[in-house]
Amino acid sequence: MTAEQTEREAEAPDGGRATDKSGQGVVAAFGQSLKTLRVRAGMEREELGKRLGYSASTIASFEQGRRIPPPRAIDRADEVLDAGGLLSVWKEQVEKAQYPVFFQGMAQLEKQAVELLAYDTMVVKGLLQTEEYMRALLAMRRPPLDTETIEQRVTARLARQDIFDRHPAPLLSFVTDESVLRHRYGGKDVIRSQLEHLLLIGQKRNVELQIMPTDCEDNAGVNGPFTVVTRKDGKKFLYVEAQNTSTLATDPEETVLAAARYGIIRSQALTPRESLEFIEKLLGEL
Repeated sequence: MTAEQTEREAEAPDGGRATDKSGQGVVAAFGQSLKTLRVRAGMEREELGKRLGYSASTIASFEQGRRIPPPRAIDRADEVLDAGGLLSVWKEQVEKAQYPVFFQGMAQLEKQAVELLAYDTMVVKGLLQTEEYMRALLAMRRPPLDTETIEQRVTARLARQDIFDRHPAPLLSFVTDESVLRHRYGGKDVIRSQLEHLLLIGQKRNVELQIMPTDCEDNAGVNGPFTVVTRKDGKKFLYVEAQNTSTLATDPEETVLAAARYGIIRSQALTPRESLEFIEKLLGEL
């Protein structure tokens, strides 16, 4: 695939690519609409905050476009302010804007996935992370992220985990390198909670969680982490991310080969049962 083709295929599944500027514009426009409707209703920020379960300062950050409200808050605000859908209509665009630009296409795909295959070698997959682990990772970013950005990304990442309880349930498979679980990002308590969380996730009927041991002599995933997503229409997407950039490829040959490569990786890793036992062993070492 040429660089030009890769650039084309990296576009979001809906054919468009968001930019930082457009995302900020959506959030700012929503915030202005929220403020206008609140003022029209004769309601102070403190009162609206009480009705929504937020402080007055948080409502101010929503209105000023400094913080992105979750979908439930948008629906509740529409109801409380008797907006007649004028706020709820923003929900999809605002939800998309809460993700980093390079991840927006993938976030959309996760909502449409019937199958998701992920191999990770650096950190625990976002879909599998605990809130404490998320915060530890985000706090390590350089240059540092501001507090509101961290909160926004934690909220967005937690919301993505609804995929585990969706009906019909998508088939989810994760292979994680052993070294990922041995990094003590955030300290022992954070890692202990993360490992315990993996044990719970690994017991879900639609989830297969496997560990690639470091003493494995063969590994088809030496080129790095990647994710393959299959939509309901059967179309596959290959997602690769590094250094705040990403590629979302749809070339049939590339996606089929990636899925095949993932199958080899799964065969080389510990079985799901062995993997859960391995995680329990790691917990005992903490």
